[in-house]
Amino acid sequence: MGILLDKLSEGRILASDGAWGTMLQAMGLKPGECPEFWNIEQRRKVLDVARSYVEAGSDMIETNSFGGSRFKLQHYGLEDRVIELNRAAAEISREACGNDKIVLGSVGPTGKILMTGEVTPEEMYEAFREQAVALAEGGADAIIVETMSDLEEASLAIRAAREHTSLDVICTMTFERTVDGRYKTMMGVSPAEMVPVLKKAGAVILGSNCGNGTEGMISVLKEIREADPDVPVLIQGNAGTPEFRDGKTVFNETPEVTARFIPELVKYGANIIGGCCGTTPDHISRIGKELEKLRG
Repeated sequence: MGILLDKLSEGRILASDGAWGTMLQAMGLKPGECPEFWNIEQRRKVLDVARSYVEAGSDMIETNSFGGSRFKLQHYGLEDRVIELNRAAAEISREACGNDKIVLGSVGPTGKILMTGEVTPEEMYEAFREQAVALAEGGADAIIVETMSDLEEASLAIRAAREHTSLDVICTMTFERTVDGRYKTMMGVSPAEMVPVLKKAGAVILGSNCGNGTEGMISVLKEIREADPDVPVLIQGNAGTPEFRDGKTVFNETPEVTARFIPELVKYGANIIGGCCGTTPDHISRIGKELEKLRG
């Protein structure tokens, strides 16, 4: 059992961190600029983001490595720096966390589509292996494969991390509400369909991030729980539905609004609660306070 599962076994509901992309943008990351390159060029700013979530009360901090696969870094001519950039991402979050918090090595989608033959399963597996190993070497305590929509890609990422590191693997998929009121990924996967496939691949914690505000995550969580009442679940909702205003994407869900839905997420069995796009350290602080109240 890894350090994260060990903490969950104590029965305490944990708070993860919030958004990274929108936080980095607020600190000056420009459109078209590589976020992962900031691990080298703007290390202090990346460290400040991680520390802001530690100070807000997060029990775990992700790494600035969501787009750190060679396929994503290829867009910036940085595909030969995968190991350097991912290792640096984990080292930064480890520095912010010290020995008291958990570092989650973030692994996002490659942007490649398996079913079209754009990439082979072997090539995708190797890209995930390379990234996961570098994150482990940099000090990550667990790997979080996140924002996935395709079960095969998610399974390859989980397997690569499980087979080449000793870390526990989390996997979250992104679901959106369809016209018939159901929740599915852009590849047509439902929360219930996700559970057995990703568990078989080796994920020990499942869940959902992005795609919905905190309220929308309640329905997703219920469906996961109907499929499996026991698997630990992580939920990271956006700060509401994004709106485009004055050339900028704005998220309107305030920390106070987010806090209103925490009791229901706990009621329906969330084990870890945090935020995704648009959420801030203030959102995480309010989540932590709600969790404290619920603990009594």
